[in-house]
Formats: sequence, C-alpha cells, structure tokens
Amino acid sequence: MFTESLTGRTIETMARGLDSASLRHRVISNNIANVNTPGFKRQSVIFEDFMPSSKIRAKTLHSKHIRFSTEVLVGRPKIIIENDTTYRNDGNNVDINQEMADLEKNTIYYNAIATKLASKFRLLKLVAQGGK
Repeated sequence: MFTESLTGRTIETMARGLDSASLRHRVISNNIANVNTPGFKRQSVIFEDFMPSSKIRAKTLHSKHIRFSTEVLVGRPKIIIENDTTYRNDGNNVDINQEMADLEKNTIYYNAIATKLASKFRLLKLVAQGGK
C-alpha cells in the first residue's frame, strides 16, 4: 500500500515492460537462429502498440495547476507469426539485418526501463532510510 502510494503503478508497469522486452529478445533470437531454416516464418511480439490501456488523470485543486494524464498498459504481450511474407525462395521470411536492428532497439528499450526501475528502487531505499 505504501509503495503503491509512493510510486503509483510505475514499478508494476516497468516490470511488465521488462517482461515483454525479455520475451521479444527471445523471439528475435529465435528468428536469428532460424535465418537459414527453409520454410521458417518470422515471429514478432506485440505489446506497446496493440494492448489496451487505461487512462489515469491527475486531480487538480487549483485552476493554475497543470493538468495531465497518462496511459497504463493493462494487456499481455502476444507472439504473432508472420505468414504473409516470404524473403527467400525457400519460404523463409527472416531478414537478418532487420532482426539485428530490432535486437539492438529492444536492448536499448530494456536497458532504459531497467535503469529507470533501479532509480525508483534507489529512491525508495533513500526514503526508507530517512533521507540518509
């Protein structure tokens, strides 16, 4: 209860982001491992773009307060198989250059969330220690 009032749903949302990035990393790694497998179809993870969200609005007490709202993701990541394309004559649709770019993008995404989560825990530790 105390941590939820201190951080809202930030920690929960970031944990879900880390989980989805981990899943995405495994899926991309599987695509790379099967780049030369005839008939293999690329898989991808959808999370940020297609998951439902709930909107949270901040309460304002004065007309000069800044109004803001944020969206919290409430869905789960999904793996989809891309059957509608073919990259090579053997039916495989994995583009190694795209996979490597996606892997790097996902690594940056994961590290950004992990860094932010670590700073939240440092803040909670500082509060628990009484600011010392």
